[in-house]
Amino acid sequence: MPDGPLLASPLVLIAAAILGYLLGSIPFGLVLTRLAGLGDIRAIGSGNIGTTNVLRTGRKDLAAATLVLDALKGTAAVLIAAPWGGEAAIVAGFAAFLGHLFPVWLGFKGGKGVATYLGLLGAFAWPVALFFMVLWVSVAFITRYSSLSALTASLLSPIALLLFGYPREAMLFAVLSAILWIMHRANIGRLLAGTESRIGKKA
Repeated sequence: MPDGPLLASPLVLIAAAILGYLLGSIPFGLVLTRLAGLGDIRAIGSGNIGTTNVLRTGRKDLAAATLVLDALKGTAAVLIAAPWGGEAAIVAGFAAFLGHLFPVWLGFKGGKGVATYLGLLGAFAWPVALFFMVLWVSVAFITRYSSLSALTASLLSPIALLLFGYPREAMLFAVLSAILWIMHRANIGRLLAGTESRIGKKA
């Protein structure tokens, strides 16, 4: 957990929420693909603005950049707000996650939150972020399903936070994981039906 006093005033928490939301709502996947002349990423594949859908364009470099930037916006929100108080950092992180999912600039239709979730983990508890990445890569290598990898890693991350001694953060990420699963409900349905797209498959 970033340093800083635990408690924060209501005005500080509001500022943290605004900061987090604005950072989280930057649609890097859409911006990068448009700058690269690939048009609107929402018109292909799943229609999502995240890393997996950017990968369907065949541009691995843009997918990697989207992953890094979507993660870093969550990390930045937490680290900027941390000196304002521990509560402010949590509020900023939560708001950044919601900003990515529901950006006002895109009619509140954003990504599914996996990269931003990882970036938040990196800010709050980097050992658990490493755990998340190792688990994600392991499941992806075995199954070739990005969604299943994210669902598995997010399910176990709150437990890992508890085991690593981050009880307050575990509560936050239990909520984030629940939201992430809700955002992946269509993927869950396709996984159960055996129709989910595998990693590397173009639209």
